[in-house]
Amino acid sequence: MNQTLQENIREVRRRIRDAAERAGRDESEITLIGVTKTQPVEVINAAIDAGIDHIGESRIQEARERLPDVKEGPVRHLIGHLQRNKVKYAVKLFDMIQSVDTILLAEELNARCAKLNRQMPILIEVNTSGEDAKMGCQPKEALTLMKAIDRLPNLSTRGFMSIAVYSEDMERVRPCFKLLREIYEDASTHELQHGTLSVLSMGMSSDFETAIEEGSTMVRVGTAIFGRRIV
Repeated sequence: MNQTLQENIREVRRRIRDAAERAGRDESEITLIGVTKTQPVEVINAAIDAGIDHIGESRIQEARERLPDVKEGPVRHLIGHLQRNKVKYAVKLFDMIQSVDTILLAEELNARCAKLNRQMPILIEVNTSGEDAKMGCQPKEALTLMKAIDRLPNLSTRGFMSIAVYSEDMERVRPCFKLLREIYEDASTHELQHGTLSVLSMGMSSDFETAIEEGSTMVRVGTAIFGRRIV
């Protein structure tokens, strides 16, 4: 298993490098997050040993059970939907929360972080696919939400995250990434008190190369590293 894991990670990094080269970019601009949700602790630790230095989790309860036994070192990202009643756990488990999509959630995060005397880096999740099943604020609301969050001193907005429409046709997927990049570029013209925009988190196992071509700085890869998810 460890050898397969190492080979998968090398292959994903090669694909990141090739996609970056096609886009005239440097691979160092792109952060790889190993999406470790549902994976056993020993597999997560093996991935860390193989060089994964950012990990992503989707469910608070799973993270509470497994992260205490995961090796120290990697940056821990919450990439799944966060319910307000789980915020008290999230602020202690994670180094970045990528799924902030309402001001009510942001206010709860801010209050919990204030109690811990910490500032939490966050990304604003935007629904760029238009699909009702996907989370995220509406694209037209993204800048308004960013400005409202910037009034909260214990949150630091670093950028935006989105999940594209799922399709094997990358020309259906690409507009989702283009839209998020346009939002990011527009947002970058606004000065923030409590944040600095530098992150475009977009692209997963099925589409991260297209995301890189469209400007992604952070890709969230699970299946291509770990194989099919254990449900």
